[in-house]
Amino acid sequence: MSIESSAVPAPAGSPTASAAFATGSELETRALHGPLPADKELVLKVIPMPRDCNANGDIFGGWVMAQVDLAGSVLPARYVDGRMATVAVNQFIFKQPVRVGDILSFFAAVTRIGNTSITVQVEVFAERFQAQGSHFKVTEASLTYVAIDSAGKPRKIAKP
Repeated sequence: MSIESSAVPAPAGSPTASAAFATGSELETRALHGPLPADKELVLKVIPMPRDCNANGDIFGGWVMAQVDLAGSVLPARYVDGRMATVAVNQFIFKQPVRVGDILSFFAAVTRIGNTSITVQVEVFAERFQAQGSHFKVTEASLTYVAIDSAGKPRKIAKP
């Protein structure tokens, strides 16, 4: 049986939800986009607005970076028990443009805990507002945060 002739129900809320079944090309599109990560925690959801976009109508990369930094700090805050600072953006990859109105979901996982620092991997997935239920990765990044004292000096992190 070919993929075109197989019938697969469309996800609720998808553009094909009014039709009972997805076509072969819709299945291929879904396969490219894939599922949301099960090995990371959802730490932030946000919708970019018109004030966040450039002249081409895409969201500024700097705006996305700021949101990734916020999302990346959620998990380290559980270990640091106090102030922390972003000390490194180890990797940052823009895979797809983000549009006004996209629903962005930020997933994070701690990848390393050192004496004073914590490294976090963040993946960002978008849902087009008109095609909710279909997610695709737009950004991924690795950031390092350092626990700091009241004077801004690095301090030890109590191991979990």
